[in-house]
Amino acid sequence: MKTVLKVCDIRSAKDVVNIKKAISDNEGIIACQIETKNGEVEIVYDNYFVDVDKIIESIENVGYTVI
Repeated sequence: MKTVLKVCDIRSAKDVVNIKKAISDNEGIIACQIETKNGEVEIVYDNYFVDVDKIIESIENVGYTVI
């Protein structure tokens, strides 16, 4: 599966690292690309292991807001 999430407050390289780590800690994540200009996070994942709700929860648990 592929999904694009809108995440608030991505301003620095540290934010990108924090979000990538939060996402990649989930089993089944294949790829992740973060666009800092528009705050979009594109994720490719295997929905057998993880669903989009779990990915959103992971991002929110490190302090970011997913719209």
